[in-house]
Order: sequence, then structure tokens, then C-alpha cells
Amino acid sequence: MSQLYSRLAAALLACTVATLPQALAAGSDQSAKVRQAVDEAMKPIIEQYGIPGLAVAVTIDGQRHFIEYGLASKDRRVPVTRDTLFELGSISKTFTATLATYAEVEGKLSLSDSVSRHMPELKGSALDKVRLLDLATHTTGGFPLQLPESVKDQKQLIAYYRAWEPKHAPGTYRSYANPSIGLLGMITAKTMGGNFASLAQDLFQELGLRRTYVNVPAAEMKSYAWGYSRDDKPVRMSQALLADEAYGVKSNAVDMIRFLEVNMGVAPVPEKVARAVSATQKGYFRSGTLIQDLIWEQYPYPVALDAFIAGNTMNQKAYPATAIDPPMAPRKDVIINKTGSTLGFGAYVAFVPDREVGIVMLANKAYPNEARVKAAHQVLSRLTE
Repeated sequence: MSQLYSRLAAALLACTVATLPQALAAGSDQSAKVRQAVDEAMKPIIEQYGIPGLAVAVTIDGQRHFIEYGLASKDRRVPVTRDTLFELGSISKTFTATLATYAEVEGKLSLSDSVSRHMPELKGSALDKVRLLDLATHTTGGFPLQLPESVKDQKQLIAYYRAWEPKHAPGTYRSYANPSIGLLGMITAKTMGGNFASLAQDLFQELGLRRTYVNVPAAEMKSYAWGYSRDDKPVRMSQALLADEAYGVKSNAVDMIRFLEVNMGVAPVPEKVARAVSATQKGYFRSGTLIQDLIWEQYPYPVALDAFIAGNTMNQKAYPATAIDPPMAPRKDVIINKTGSTLGFGAYVAFVPDREVGIVMLANKAYPNEARVKAAHQVLSRLTE
């Protein structure tokens, strides 16, 4: 019997030794394929838009790939790495939505609640008829893209919400807006009995994101890239009302590719967090070429490039929206994406759950959404063909 075990062990070892080089070669081939696909898509946009630095991360078949270009700071000649912190802009909204669904999982709120149920100071206003769900799907009826500059403090903010009048009935038009998701963040923090930034930081930890911040700590400032404005002046975002809730998160390629893996269900998180993440991927409205989830936007996959671009360039106008009743359960055969920008940064993320593939693009200069979407579509199409 011992001789049989010895022969089996020897055969297993021989098989392992024989297949190890093949596995390494396969991994090397995939890395080369990813590198080529990313280079061909990213180098032209870096050149065309004068992007100082870009960090790209790709996850495919359980493997991560990181490709970096250029500088995080032109003055100090600091190169971009996978650990460089970038401003995410409106990708931050996906975390606000996740915090809201986590609060719902915990029984603190329901997305079907009206806004004024949780903010008595807004009772008697148009927000009596607006649901938290409407805040998370840009279907309130007509908030502007940005909060008016005249609104400077909390008292003025509440007065603004009380005086707001919708242009359309809630749930009938999609109009992308910071004031709506900002209000959802305020309500979520209130129901959870905490400060939004602190609650978001706790969520980042639960998601396994180790270097993602609303407020970048002093020890991490050396990793925080400088953004560059249209005239190439170094710039970072300043504090403003609703910034934390709407566009204030900073992160790096490592954490953001994990965030996509969590959203695809291939990275472990606590059960309540997994339920909250999944809930953000329900489809609630059709508008234009996209299906509106909770902040996330999705399309059947594969998606035609023109339809993909059209959906990602809808944010400057209001478009009719049709409710999906009942809401569409989270699906695998889709591509889910989100863009984000600040004055000095441009970010983009997209993932295809069915193929377990995703891409993160973090740049320290804002550039057109169309270019981001086209580049990501090119990479993902190449990797899933």
C-alpha cells in the first residue's frame, strides 16, 4: 500500500511540475493581452487630452492587472502608482447609495419612504411626494445638476429644499443632480445616528477598502495626486455643502478594483454589506438608452458603443423615465458603469458580472465622458471576445 501511495504522490508531483510552467505561461499571456488592450485604448486619450497621470486597473478571471501612466504631481515629478489617491467625483454617489441600502437592510429606513418622513422640517413642501428611491435614481422631478452658489450654510440649504418646486411629477423624468443624492446622504446619516463622513469611512472598511477616504488623513497626503484644470493649474476639491455625499470620495486603483469585485460578488464581504451592495444594482427606470439602478447605470451586455456613449452623455438635460414595475432584480448579463469628475480629476468604472471582468480608470484631469466610455468599451470588448 505504501508503494502505491508513493507512486501516486510521484505522479501528482510530476503533473504539478509539468503544469506549473503552463499556468505561468497562461498568466503571462493574459497579462500581455491586458497590457496591450489598455495601452491601445489609453495612450491616445492621454495624448489627445493632455492627461498628466492615469491609473488603470483591470480584474478578469480572478486576476488583477495594474497599469500606470504619467505623473501624480507635475511640479514634484511624482509618478502615478496603483496607490495614488484620486478624486472620484460622482462615482462617490455609488457609496452614498450603498450606505442608504445598508441602512435599509438594518431597518433604519425604507427607500419607499417620503423625504419629509425623515426630515420633519420639510413637511408641507414638494418633498412630501418625493421618495428616497427618487433621490437615488435622479427621478425627483427636476433638481438642478448643482446646488445654487447662493446656498452657503445648513439653514439656507433647508430653506432651498423647502422652496424647491419640481418641473415634473416624481418618477417621470430623469435629471441627474447633486442636490438629490446629497439629500439622500443627509437622511441616511440622520437615520443611522451619525456623521456622514464617519459612516462612509466605516462602510469603506466593511467593503475591504483600506485607503479610501472622504477626508484624506495627513499621513496620506503624500499619496494624494494633484488634479489639473483645463488651463493646467494644479487643483484639488474644496469643501462645500453636499460635497461629501455627492462627489467627495478619494481612492486608489487597488481599492476601486476591489469595489468592483465586491459588486460582482467575487470578493467576500459581511452578509449585510453584500445585501446592500446587491440592492444598488436593481433596475428601477428606463431612460434613453440606459437602465437606472441606484446611482449605477446599466445596459444589456454586449452593448453597442453608440448606445453606451449616449447613456453616458445624458447628464446635462432631463429625459423621460419609465418605471420598471416590478423593479428588475440584479442581473449578471449586463454592463454596469459610472463616471465621475471634479475640476481637476476624471474617473470611470465599469464591470460585467457575467464575465467577472471590470475596469477602473483614474485620471488627474477631467476629460469628456465619451472618451472614457469609448476607451473602456474597447478594452472590455477585447478582453471578453
